[in-house]
Amino acid sequence: MTGIAPDVTTPTGLIRLCNAFCEAKALLTAVELDLFTVLHDNPATEEELRERLGLHGRGLRDFLHLLTALGLLERQGDGFRNAAGADQYLVREQPTYIGGFMRRTNDNLYPAWGKLSEALRTGEPQAKGDFQDVLRDPKILGRFIHMMDALTQVLGPQLIEAFDFSGHATLLDVGGCRGNLAGQITKAHPDLTGTVFDLPQMEPFFDEHMAGLGLTERMSFHGGDFFKDPLPRADVVVLGHVLHDYDEESRRFLVEKAGAAVKPGGALVIYDRMLDEGPALIENLVISLDMMLVTEGGSEYPVEEVRQHAAAAGFTALEHRPLGDFDTLLVCRRG
Repeated sequence: MTGIAPDVTTPTGLIRLCNAFCEAKALLTAVELDLFTVLHDNPATEEELRERLGLHGRGLRDFLHLLTALGLLERQGDGFRNAAGADQYLVREQPTYIGGFMRRTNDNLYPAWGKLSEALRTGEPQAKGDFQDVLRDPKILGRFIHMMDALTQVLGPQLIEAFDFSGHATLLDVGGCRGNLAGQITKAHPDLTGTVFDLPQMEPFFDEHMAGLGLTERMSFHGGDFFKDPLPRADVVVLGHVLHDYDEESRRFLVEKAGAAVKPGGALVIYDRMLDEGPALIENLVISLDMMLVTEGGSEYPVEEVRQHAAAAGFTALEHRPLGDFDTLLVCRRG
């Protein structure tokens, strides 16, 4: 999605828009089947793919041709191979893999969007189960974590470029999952040590990931509930893709609490898909509705709201700017 509305002035454009979910589901299904991993460095014919993926065969040709038309596959003689983007980002075990986001979307968001009218009528989330169910099931929790990794894998380098972490000694990522973002930042700044604050169930995933990154000596995990437990203090405190999970009053509370954890001379760094005018607005409105469908009170929000929360928490130097294609970064410092 580019953030630019399609032409809806004609019947053709309207029908095209109403069928857009079909193309999305084709992509989600290809990721679910692990098609792109199967094709990585190993092009295959339709019949070979039918056998490798354990499929019936009916509709497979059209499915492969649709993925080709969408630019995800390419023809190679009688067979198919991954297009460049799919091969880079949708092959499992690749460091650039973002399929975890798509697997979670397929399992959670796609069914919930089928109940959008019910959500609008009742104001109630429509996703199956709640986050406690996710925490109780290691398989589902693993998919959630890979969804978060897919986002931070893209945002990490962008945040490192957008904010100057040099001159700071300690970093705290609040709600930092298994530390993928904090790990990238710490790896880029050898003088920095990092802490991730998240629910205790995340710690084994954190330990495994930090060992893989070679950061066990410089990264630590602090388990707890950020609504109930104190936050460790740090020079830079990050709240990324956290506030949109909650209603406005909870967002105010978390900004105040995270702000209190910032050491003198440090900064509170907040990023989210904020709702301000611009080319990314459609994308961010979709994400805001995602939050309505899967949380009790969450939504995206305008940057002015969180600026007010930060000012109320004692920050006087507030600067916001775009982060990547869709996020807004707000840097808060005390004068």
